[in-house]
Amino acid sequence: MRYDLAVIGSGAGGFAAAIAARTRGRTVVMIERGTVGGTCVNTGCVPSKALLAAAEARQVSLVDRFPGLDVAPFGVDLPRLLGAKRDLVGALRAEKYTDLAAEYGWDIVAGSARFDTEGLDPVLRVDLTAGGSRTVTAEHYLIATGSTPEVPPIEGLAESGYLTSTTAMELDTLPASMLVVGGNAVGLEQAQLWHRLGVDVTVVEVADRLAPTEEPEVSAAVREAFTREGIRVVTDADLTRVEADPTGYRATLAGTSSQPRAERLLMATGRRPVTAGLNLAAVGVKTGPRDAVVVDGHLRTGNPRIWAAGDVTGHPQLVYVAGAHGTLVVDNAFADARRVLDYHHLPRVTFTSPAIAAAGLTEAQAVERGHRCECRVLPLEHVPRALVNRDTLGLVKLVADRDTGRLLGAHTVADGAGEMIATAVYALAHRMTVHQMAELWCPYLTMAEGIKLAAQTFTRDPATLSCCAS
Repeated sequence: MRYDLAVIGSGAGGFAAAIAARTRGRTVVMIERGTVGGTCVNTGCVPSKALLAAAEARQVSLVDRFPGLDVAPFGVDLPRLLGAKRDLVGALRAEKYTDLAAEYGWDIVAGSARFDTEGLDPVLRVDLTAGGSRTVTAEHYLIATGSTPEVPPIEGLAESGYLTSTTAMELDTLPASMLVVGGNAVGLEQAQLWHRLGVDVTVVEVADRLAPTEEPEVSAAVREAFTREGIRVVTDADLTRVEADPTGYRATLAGTSSQPRAERLLMATGRRPVTAGLNLAAVGVKTGPRDAVVVDGHLRTGNPRIWAAGDVTGHPQLVYVAGAHGTLVVDNAFADARRVLDYHHLPRVTFTSPAIAAAGLTEAQAVERGHRCECRVLPLEHVPRALVNRDTLGLVKLVADRDTGRLLGAHTVADGAGEMIATAVYALAHRMTVHQMAELWCPYLTMAEGIKLAAQTFTRDPATLSCCAS
């Protein structure tokens, strides 16, 4: 059978494309060599946030934040906790992936695909998981193979063994201590997750600050939050050697005399596009830095019948970017829509506590693009919701164009930062000024009010306002 669309990979990008194609009445086949659902539901967003929520619940039992309430620390049954996580993942995988595919009516083939040609036409050769092989032909092909944890070559690391964010969430016992290498989103989430479950955690980051791609004020706030909790942080330190013995791991760090030891080692040093084994060169598909598939603004590769979506393209590694890519590919492939995506208001969230959220440009990026910037930083001590929560660690930073007042970027560290940043996304999408933002309605005693209050600081001193002044 010749299909209209053949999709390699069954994650967010692949499923979005398959749904869009079936909605248009197109025939679809999907090839998956692993577990249906991709990273997000199986080993990424869903399991990590489920465990982070559980870890936060335990943390609440340890912190004496509210006068008059006694805290009562409770233990951790890790096998039961991970069992509940697996049940959740399994239920969502069925409901949102396998059952959905059956409802829309497309084929899922278990196997490994690689490109080949028949004459001038690209085809897929699929080595079936159950044995044997088959050939798949289609009008259009979509590469949606995602990304995988990337670990740099470090002396002794391969021999010593290590955890990644994927394998760490399958531990059957809590280690006494853990060394987390990497201070970006995945490393920060994993470090706080395991610390809050009772593990002694040290974070090592090669840059001079945690969350090095975020604003410096954000990095400082996150480090303070980690330090307050008892998570040790070592920055400006390059891991050069790992040694393992029956008691655990010892790390050698360039740039510091510290040689931290831990029972387990977790590498959180980034993710790499998955393109190995696809035989892309045979069909004229090029790869670029870190093996990402090279695409144009319409997500078409060098072969006009082959497209790519999601992490494999080297675009921001966010599940909602992959989903948007999948839909866009179908529009462009089957309706010649020539659509492109606007990333200027794309949000990102790191689900630590307090969380990190941002959208738009950092101050440094704005300057690089030629803007004359005017910025304001509002500490959470000026946000009434944070005061009544008795948790004022954090901030809101707004980056604006000095000449026009237009918002260029928003950055926050706060409880509920992911919800707060949605306000800034809409403001960025509609190219609002900070002065317009300062005059908008906003419900009192919400964390989102912090965005409005930060906008007001461009013309007012928040210390001179009453608690609900507009």
